[in-house]
Amino acid sequence: MIRTGIAGAAGYTGGELIRLLIHHPQADIVFAHSESNAGNPVADIHEGLIGDTDMRFTDEMPFGDIDVLFLCFGHGKSRQFLAEHKVPDHVKVIDMAQDFRIADPSHDFIYGLPEAFRDDIRKARHLANPGCFATAIQLALMPLARKGLLKGTIVVNGITGATGAGQKPVATTHYAWRADNISVYKPFTHQHLAEIMQTLTTLHDGNTDGHSKAETPTISFIPLRGDFARGIFVTAVVDTDNDPTDIYREAYAHEPFTHYSERPIDLKQVVNTNKALVHCDWHEGRLLVTACIDNLLKGASGQAVENMNLMFGIDETTGLALKPVAF
Repeated sequence: MIRTGIAGAAGYTGGELIRLLIHHPQADIVFAHSESNAGNPVADIHEGLIGDTDMRFTDEMPFGDIDVLFLCFGHGKSRQFLAEHKVPDHVKVIDMAQDFRIADPSHDFIYGLPEAFRDDIRKARHLANPGCFATAIQLALMPLARKGLLKGTIVVNGITGATGAGQKPVATTHYAWRADNISVYKPFTHQHLAEIMQTLTTLHDGNTDGHSKAETPTISFIPLRGDFARGIFVTAVVDTDNDPTDIYREAYAHEPFTHYSERPIDLKQVVNTNKALVHCDWHEGRLLVTACIDNLLKGASGQAVENMNLMFGIDETTGLALKPVAF
């Protein structure tokens, strides 16, 4: 069994991680850490787990008793946590925040997008789980990046559910504001752009398929808040001389979770699953790529379990046989 510990377990990603791991046939949760909820039943906070577990939150973190530690903190807290706590060398770390997603000599974290870096993930000791918007956008664009076919300015729009802002209430997650509403935030400056460009540049520069290497493109990304709880739906418009749909079919033909759809896609097809769906429409030199994921699963905790499976050498899909929500 893979012995797991979860730090910051009271938030949305922590709750989804617990839900996945308690049903994972090869994993066991040793502790779910939350100082503010220590001693309280996990199901008192994550009420969807009533009847599934009698686990309680704890303020203890016996690192010596685990094989992997998941960090489910808000952005900026993981680096501080690791500086303040001695995690044994034998314990693998999967960070859900953005603290280590950008490659830097100061750390050895591997960027954990399986569709791009599966072989590196298998050998990783420390892993940075991708951001939710970043996951959807990279899956929308990486088949073209691998062929060196991205060029010019790519216009991307992405709409996300309220859970993307975390569990702590803020003005823009309040029901009275969010319901029957839509709004733009962080246009052109969203924090996930850095990791997106890092991956696309890596794949673009590593192109060995004989295509001429155009200059790495720029991305104009407009994030939007949606009137729904969970999910991300992304559109990207790319200039291409020829219809590249076959490139997408080939790229995702054998992926366990990312699938090319011949038909237009919608959000309900992926909510409550670890799936990513991608669809293409090409018209007179312009390609529209649509992609959708569940932001809490493929965009966070589901992908983290997928990465854990790879890091421990078991089947990538283990514990992730989730079904879409009913209509």
